[in-house]
Amino acid sequence: MPESAPRNYRSLDPRSLRGLAHPLRMRLLNTLRHDGPATASQLAHKLGESSGATSYHLRQLAAHGFVEDDPERGKGRERWWKASEDGTCFDDSLFTDPDPAVRGAADLFLHEVATMHTQEVGTWLGTAREWPDEWRRSSDLSDWTLRLTPAQAYELNEKVHELIESYRDLAPSAESAESENAAQVRMHLHAFPRSTD
Repeated sequence: MPESAPRNYRSLDPRSLRGLAHPLRMRLLNTLRHDGPATASQLAHKLGESSGATSYHLRQLAAHGFVEDDPERGKGRERWWKASEDGTCFDDSLFTDPDPAVRGAADLFLHEVATMHTQEVGTWLGTAREWPDEWRRSSDLSDWTLRLTPAQAYELNEKVHELIESYRDLAPSAESAESENAAQVRMHLHAFPRSTD
């Protein structure tokens, strides 16, 4: 990755996967990664949950090292949380782990990622009219069907990841004139074989 935009990704192991593989925990971590630090009460309001539930699951995420206190924020008893890493890497070996609990957590984790992607696309479709024309024109819901070997599919994914990472350096700084036109842009990449039977 480019030195000017260091990224901090965490590879999941069986223990950390079991600690993360819960729908609310994944939503909490996702929100902290995308929207920045927040309190349990703020997260509860944003996600439609009770602050007791968000507090409990934030503590569980902290116990597994996914979130941590944000010492620059908060006064008195107000506890602010922030994500410890920028992203998570999933290793295929978790699917074949000898422990059925790990394999179940792997299934839950990936299904929850797919659910969050679907929700994000649905939110975009429901709010697209509220965005300027230039943003609607720059959105994309394309799909392709290619005939590839596993090695070619892997190579394609690697090249797409490299291209996306290269755009991190192009993001306008908060002080630049371009920054008022900038917004968070979510990129989803789904690549999988399908049976033609």
